[in-house]
Amino acid sequence: MGGQFEAVVEVGRPVAEVFAFLADGRNDPKFSPRVQEIRRTPDAPTAVGTVFTSIVKDAGMKSHREFRITEFDAPNRIRWTEQSKNLVTAEGGYDLEPVSETTTRVRIFNHLEGHGLGKLLVGLALSAARKDAPAFGRRIKAAVEAA
Repeated sequence: MGGQFEAVVEVGRPVAEVFAFLADGRNDPKFSPRVQEIRRTPDAPTAVGTVFTSIVKDAGMKSHREFRITEFDAPNRIRWTEQSKNLVTAEGGYDLEPVSETTTRVRIFNHLEGHGLGKLLVGLALSAARKDAPAFGRRIKAAVEAA
């Protein structure tokens, strides 16, 4: 059985600017140290159907990940689903809400699901993700504000 983690953070930038930064998944390594490399296909602005292919390192092990953008509603909502066949896969998104002209509330969430042996590991992955969620939110804030 899987589960969800999320983080909510306020970023000191206008919603359109925050959305543009987060929509370009190639920015993920700036706030997610587990992402070793990432590329976008096609090499065009992100839209429904765009695929981000990455190499991530979890618990000392590298794996290949492919996420397809399933919803893209600028500047408020992005959704993705993992296409890769890993032991634990994710489906999630961003919700963005303007708090003021210069501040945006960002909610990121991922639902993790275990497959095969991953059903035994998903609880550990979820526990680690939930523990890191507040720091993950702070890293997103810092990366966007530094861009």
